[in-house]
Amino acid sequence: MNNSIEQKIQSTNQKYLTPLLGRQIPQRLEDQLTHMDWSCLELIHGKPQQRGSFEPLRAMELAEIRQRKEEFRQVGISAIREGKAGAVLLAGGQGTRLGFDKAKGMFNIGVHKNLYIFEQLISNLLQVTNEAGAWVPLYIMTSDKNDRETREFFEEHDYFGYNPDYIRFFVQEMVPAVDFDGNILMESKDSLAMSPNGNGGWFQSLLRAGLDQDMRQKGVEWLNVFAVDNVLQRIADPVFIGAVISSGCVSGSKVVRKVSPYEKVGAMCLEDGKPSIVEYYELTKEMAEAADEKGTLLYGFGVILNYLFSIDALMDVAKRKLPVHVVKKKVPYLDEQGVLQKPEEPNAYKFETLILDMVYMMENCLPFEVDREREFAPVKNAVGTDSVETARELLKKNGVML
Repeated sequence: MNNSIEQKIQSTNQKYLTPLLGRQIPQRLEDQLTHMDWSCLELIHGKPQQRGSFEPLRAMELAEIRQRKEEFRQVGISAIREGKAGAVLLAGGQGTRLGFDKAKGMFNIGVHKNLYIFEQLISNLLQVTNEAGAWVPLYIMTSDKNDRETREFFEEHDYFGYNPDYIRFFVQEMVPAVDFDGNILMESKDSLAMSPNGNGGWFQSLLRAGLDQDMRQKGVEWLNVFAVDNVLQRIADPVFIGAVISSGCVSGSKVVRKVSPYEKVGAMCLEDGKPSIVEYYELTKEMAEAADEKGTLLYGFGVILNYLFSIDALMDVAKRKLPVHVVKKKVPYLDEQGVLQKPEEPNAYKFETLILDMVYMMENCLPFEVDREREFAPVKNAVGTDSVETARELLKKNGVML
């Protein structure tokens, strides 16, 4: 172990790492310790991030979108044909809550045939590329835990009919978890307990992989970022792309009308006069239930993690530092006797950056309403709300054969 790492371990009183001092340690562990951001440890004793003053923000609603659909579609199709639109699939997560220990995108949502989440998402994107007659560059973010299996899965399935020349994989940055006293946890004898750095870390991870060069070569000016768990979402949607470009905004967010004031989705809003997202647990009772004279909720447009960002705006945000959020989670770890512990209650802090902060750091954002029955079928839980079964029902309603 090099001297600088030993000094950091000693100065931060790391009880799980102290036994390693003066010893030869595995290369993987040394690499993790060398490249980790030790300044994160200071955050656990700091004050939580303070939010600003919230106000409602209206969205471009379905009625207006229907009236101008063809106008927007033509602008979006032109951008796709000119190679200006790319897409980023955030697929670093595992299917743990589904009882599935592989990449969530590998989960089979079919009933009478195999239909993998990755397959359905590629099918959604192919609808657009077939319409436009041009391929959309697709960048797929994986994690250390699922990178190899994800790449192999796509290769085994011939990329589900997509052109592999237009698919690039990159790995999300990982950060260590610490216990409530600030001790870095070990996952195994050759690895820290690492976790992805939140959905806000995708662009820095893409840059770290050198894929900005690929984007420049292909002429990409806009990136549509979307999550792996919404199997109905329309990707690189020409109407959405066209609406954002036509609006003059540097970003856009697809939103759906909330089914209730307390639905567990973030809502588009203004924060200190700038477009932002307020999390459902941050809404006061008065904010959640506030409505206009027609009874429409003022904080009633929920985000579905489908955003469009200008590359120039992303580059500007990349020059600044996203806020790091400290969250409590259940993290398996090796105790001081080297025995693996699997806690049933939160036992550690994880450090995450969030995509909602990227929205707030941009000059403006167009909230763009979509029909939730056509574009919002999240697969988050094994049963109940936003589950495998509810997603299957919505897929069937939209004519997808299962």
